[in-house]
Amino acid sequence: MKRISAPRRAASLSAQLVDSLRAHIEAGGWPVGTRIPPEQVLMEELGVGRSTLREAIGALVHLGLLEPRAGDGTYVRSSSELQSVMVRRASAVQRDKVLELRTVLEEYASGAAALRRSEEQLQQLRELLADADLASAGADTAAATGVDALFHRAVVRASGNDLLVEVYDYLGTALTSSLGGLPWGAAHAEDHARLHRRLVDAIEARDAGGARDAAAAIVRLTRDHETGTPRAGEER
Repeated sequence: MKRISAPRRAASLSAQLVDSLRAHIEAGGWPVGTRIPPEQVLMEELGVGRSTLREAIGALVHLGLLEPRAGDGTYVRSSSELQSVMVRRASAVQRDKVLELRTVLEEYASGAAALRRSEEQLQQLRELLADADLASAGADTAAATGVDALFHRAVVRASGNDLLVEVYDYLGTALTSSLGGLPWGAAHAEDHARLHRRLVDAIEARDAGGARDAAAAIVRLTRDHETGTPRAGEER
């Protein structure tokens, strides 16, 4: 049977603009959480009309990359469509399921990191541990959460699996957005720091099993923290 020939036509100007703005966001030109330039500024910079710009911005809002805020402009919500989908998906399921997913990813990545890490990557993990200690000492929950996210991403990068790194980077925002936000009690915080040191020690010793065990223990501790389960020396 003869195939039907598809019509030949160039992408519309608004479609081209969507691709251009999406690439700009993915490349970090507009970081997540920042407000994009005003409409008039973008029209002049891009050389497009108001209707074309609004159509492109609307498409990116629909994709979940941008978020309009009444009276305050439009902000970058996500750096990719997949990340946006994962954030919404993670926020719609029980936290235990998110923690199970994190366990799968981080256990494997930690074991692989123990076998494949470089000396430079090991040094970076040690430096991030020191940064985490400083953030915890300053009682800055947001800073501590940020350093913790950097630490776990560094472990995944040390796994040497580029595809795993890419998936984890997409999922990282979803995991962070659905977990955290609660202050750590003294006993939880002490255990948290100890387990992270144990993880880095195992990675340094190239002990894949020990690294996986430490990673799993960190996630269990996070689950205890999220559900309010008291640690030794703490009261509910």
